[in-house]
Amino acid sequence: MSDQLKYFLEESKMPKTWYNIAADLPKPMLPPLHPGTLKPIGPDDLAPLFPMALIGQEVSQDREIEIPEPVRKIYKQWRPSPLYRARNLEKLLDTPAKIYYKYEGVSPTGSHKPNTAVAQAFYNKEEGTKKITTETGAGQWGSSLAFACQIFGIELDVYMVKVSFEQKPYRKLIMQTYGARCVASPSKETESGKAILAKDPNNTGSLGIAISEAVEMAAKDPNTKYSLGSVLSHVLMHQTIVGNEALIQMEMAGDYPDILVGCTGGGSNFSGLVFPFLGKKFREKKETRVIACEPKSCPSLTKGKYVYDFGDTGRLTPLVKMHTLGSQFIPPATHSGGLRYHGMAPMVSHLKDIGAIEAQAFGQKECFEAGVKFSRAEGIVPAPEATHAVKGAMEAALECKKNGQTKTILFNLCGHGHFDMKAYGDYFDNKLAEDKYDEAGVNKALEELPKIA
Repeated sequence: MSDQLKYFLEESKMPKTWYNIAADLPKPMLPPLHPGTLKPIGPDDLAPLFPMALIGQEVSQDREIEIPEPVRKIYKQWRPSPLYRARNLEKLLDTPAKIYYKYEGVSPTGSHKPNTAVAQAFYNKEEGTKKITTETGAGQWGSSLAFACQIFGIELDVYMVKVSFEQKPYRKLIMQTYGARCVASPSKETESGKAILAKDPNNTGSLGIAISEAVEMAAKDPNTKYSLGSVLSHVLMHQTIVGNEALIQMEMAGDYPDILVGCTGGGSNFSGLVFPFLGKKFREKKETRVIACEPKSCPSLTKGKYVYDFGDTGRLTPLVKMHTLGSQFIPPATHSGGLRYHGMAPMVSHLKDIGAIEAQAFGQKECFEAGVKFSRAEGIVPAPEATHAVKGAMEAALECKKNGQTKTILFNLCGHGHFDMKAYGDYFDNKLAEDKYDEAGVNKALEELPKIA
């Protein structure tokens, strides 16, 4: 039996709770604000968009939240997910470091996103929701929520960022296969979309625009709720099934990570892996270095301001304290569609602000190069988003080699790239543009930040 197979967790040992990092924060996070009154929002403000169970989880201070049995039953289709020791990659890099990765590409849709999609669909079904609207970037979230809504018999409309809608047709087809309706965003179906297209008919879209469209449609219909695939605290918490499993699997391996790495767009897969380990750091002083890896073209953590901003371009959402490039910023049309968001999850932003995590930014060419090396060493083709975590882990391993350090690195390989091979083709054909940080565009967007005293 190979070393890799030793770190498969038995189904009976699968965690039965999600972890809520809010219970262990050394400093509390600032609350979301109502954009009209600038006062903290309450449950009634969120009720038109979310079921009360999710609103309760959003503000909960309980350390552990029980995973409902129907959700755990569905999880068992692909969970527990495997933890691998990347021995071939270690050999390729000639590093003394040990590299592990948690692989979330084994889910039905090929990414970590069903971990929260199933939970959100379940709670919506419990409250009687008939229809859900949502946004998606590269399509992992849209296809995952389509999968979950099909299980629970809920209608779904997905507003997919236009550049990804055109680059990644197979993810759109997966959504349609599960019964969802997929619309390129910005669209002419909403006031938000029409306003954007009136200014720029060739607008390639962004997650901020798609969020505006989905929120607008949900707010118009009392039988429709809105679902978000990242950013909000309850979404990040659902993903901690990943880290909770990894804690057990690392113990099985007789090891513990000195360095944790994850790619970040809105922050969900990164949080899912690292939050349980950060909890141990806060409670038990178990030191771990945590690195968030983001694209150079949309570097909210490394270049953004830590201020209150809207979560969407149309300014329909509450104001949240986060690292942001400005809600009016439209990121360049890179292949890492799931990382093209103007802001970072408030909880991740807070952790960066208090020094619990650090951030690094990489270009898409160097990330695809890392992804190809990983594929040839380990046999798995990473999604473009996940190549940022691969790159970050490889850089950490090479740093260990330079310094002669035998450290343990763990990263989250959040999804496979089987539906992203056009992007790999562009890389091989030397058609990938290098990421450019649009400083002028960011500065202009930051000038339009809401004025908070």
